[in-house]
Amino acid sequence: MICLVKRMTQSVIGVRTMCSSESYEEAIRTLNQLQSNAAYIRSVRKHNSSNNTTLEDTRKYLLRSGLSLDELDSLRIIHVAGTKGKGSTCAFTESILRHHGFLTGFYSSPHLISVRERFRINGQPINESTFTRYFWKCYDSLNKMKDHDKDMPQYFKFLTIMMFHVFLEAKIDVAIIEVGIGGEYDCTNIIKNPICTGITSLGLDHTSLLGETIEEIAFQKSGIFKLNIPAFTVPQSIIAMNILEKRAIEKNCSLNIVPSVENYKWPNGMPKWKISQNIHNYNLSMAIKLSTTWMKSMEREKINHNLFGKSLYLKKLKEKRFSLNKTELALSNCKWPGRTQILHGKNMNFYIDGAHTMESMEYCVSWFQKSTKGINGKKFLIFNATGDRDPEKLLNLLKPLNFDKCLFTPNIAGIINIVDQENFTIGNVEQKKRCQKHLDIWQTNGIIVDNVNEAFQLIGKIIFQHEGNMKNQEKAQVLITGSLHLVGAALYILDPNFEMVTSF
Repeated sequence: MICLVKRMTQSVIGVRTMCSSESYEEAIRTLNQLQSNAAYIRSVRKHNSSNNTTLEDTRKYLLRSGLSLDELDSLRIIHVAGTKGKGSTCAFTESILRHHGFLTGFYSSPHLISVRERFRINGQPINESTFTRYFWKCYDSLNKMKDHDKDMPQYFKFLTIMMFHVFLEAKIDVAIIEVGIGGEYDCTNIIKNPICTGITSLGLDHTSLLGETIEEIAFQKSGIFKLNIPAFTVPQSIIAMNILEKRAIEKNCSLNIVPSVENYKWPNGMPKWKISQNIHNYNLSMAIKLSTTWMKSMEREKINHNLFGKSLYLKKLKEKRFSLNKTELALSNCKWPGRTQILHGKNMNFYIDGAHTMESMEYCVSWFQKSTKGINGKKFLIFNATGDRDPEKLLNLLKPLNFDKCLFTPNIAGIINIVDQENFTIGNVEQKKRCQKHLDIWQTNGIIVDNVNEAFQLIGKIIFQHEGNMKNQEKAQVLITGSLHLVGAALYILDPNFEMVTSF
């Protein structure tokens, strides 16, 4: 099993087969021809939920790919939805269970640089060879059985089906699955029997698809609740909590509000993590609750079925119990790039946060203010917003930060780019129109650039060319926020291997 996982996550170089880098690029280009999430959202805006066939279609395509719903039941799944923090919560949960010795699978979206980031086994993205093999396995099966030319799953739906194949073959102990959009009709919701579910902080996002009120959003997100399956959530507004509680009663599942992370009995006092505790307080707590619930469920399964010794993950439970010491280590070592991330460069410090909702932008502003307190360097903003977000509301939250210059750019790196990002770079003309709209809202100290690299070069010219490294208090402070695809383009330049450091 260990050898299988290594083969799936380590790079394979120099073999000209179906798993070569050329074939990987061919697979990505074929994938990108499938309808994107953005196109899917546009296609359903005028249809109400009663006409939504996402789950029906996903089940159909799953069967055509060679898997049944019953086979998915062999995956011990943790399923997480929410508006803000669901990806971070999943990342924390994965790290906790991996540090307790379990073999983890983590499915997330969107990716920042490479689509392979969406499929992580034991914390590592699958390699190009593995991606290529599973892509063509699924694509060929689905293409062969289609009823008409358009009878193929959309981009995210295809990747979700492919994910089940990857995780089942890897024989992982636990699958942590992040919902794509919403919950009720998200294609990940074909899962019938997760071990537990979680709903992170709720706010207004994807309103054209999910609804324009918190009540509608909460209804959609809580669609992942399952009969008799424990559910967890963070403190929510009264309106949102009322909907969640009503839905939990309908599904006959227990709904538990997680406590503050400070309420746990940490062995050495409250830990000092690299991640922002203020922002991730309840996400961290949610991850702990999801992890402990999963471990307890596996222990009960061992006792109820007397299966000890017949399965690798059940064997592990004999000696593995939840440990706050291991949890502290797991959270300290957890990497979740592009979310409240700081990279210290030679002449610039980069503050990177894919904040695209009102709630997440409020957190971002607070985090940036605290992180730059006492630093005298010039402040710069690099921004873009995509989809149906309201850029005026987001930019109004950023204005009080008093940036020396604001740069509005398309989600384009501006250096030799990788094929993985082609799916997300809509026409340059349309992107420039968005940038002009953002500049019109901002009005002063703003400029439109062609790409992220140009933004970095312009900032370098503005702050003057110093020889050697500046002192930290003199460095330019660059906030990169808004679209996660903008964040991905920036990281492709600053930290393409997600080492959480930069030489820029």
